Amino acid sequence: MPVVSAAGTVTQLHRWPVKSMGGEPVAELAIDRRGGAGDRAHAVFDVHKGAPRRLTAREAPRLLAWHAVYPGGAGDPPDPVLAAPNGTRWEWSDPGLAAALSRDLGREVTLHSDPALQQDLPDSLLITVQSTLDAVATELETDLDLRRFRTNLHVELDADAFAEEGWEGRRLRVGDASLELLHPCERCAIPTRDPDTQEKWPQLLRHLAARHSNRFGINARPLGTATIRVGDVVELA
Repeated sequence: MPVVSAAGTVTQLHRWPVKSMGGEPVAELAIDRRGGAGDRAHAVFDVHKGAPRRLTAREAPRLLAWHAVYPGGAGDPPDPVLAAPNGTRWEWSDPGLAAALSRDLGREVTLHSDPALQQDLPDSLLITVQSTLDAVATELETDLDLRRFRTNLHVELDADAFAEEGWEGRRLRVGDASLELLHPCERCAIPTRDPDTQEKWPQLLRHLAARHSNRFGINARPLGTATIRVGDVVELA
């Protein structure tokens, strides 16, 4: 439901260097009009019906068993370092990485980087709210791992669960940053996969569809360049 105002703090920040792989929590996240710095700047491609396809965990859940981080370095974005399910570390530039991924995923793949980022919704961040996460967990009578939802910015606010669905068109101040709130995020099947085991839990998506119009979180677009930090004050304008 819509609210006149809401305030709180940033409690978690996440970025996902390679689309559909495990990512990393961070203490601060640089943003600009593309979204979060380096977020989904890299992707794995296969060929589908004769055309290149950006591969996601919908088609290849095993991608979630790989993890990617930015260890630092030059570039916009820098090259990530990947950890395979068996613990082997790979530099993104390693000529053997594509072959290792192909073997593990059971399909031929190539690697692609794009400094414009490769979100499903271009030039955006995903914001999730603790009260909404708590409400869905209560409804399902289980704990919910926030990583399922692949959020960028998780906040704790003095607002009711799912209040963010009424914020479309408003602005959110996060520290020195200003974010334009776009629309609630309609979820695909990726949150049904456990981020550690890749086990499928279809009841989650069925529940969101039946009770919440398949929505969780809200998409936002940065209105300039800033750095968001865990602990920053959040205010709905």
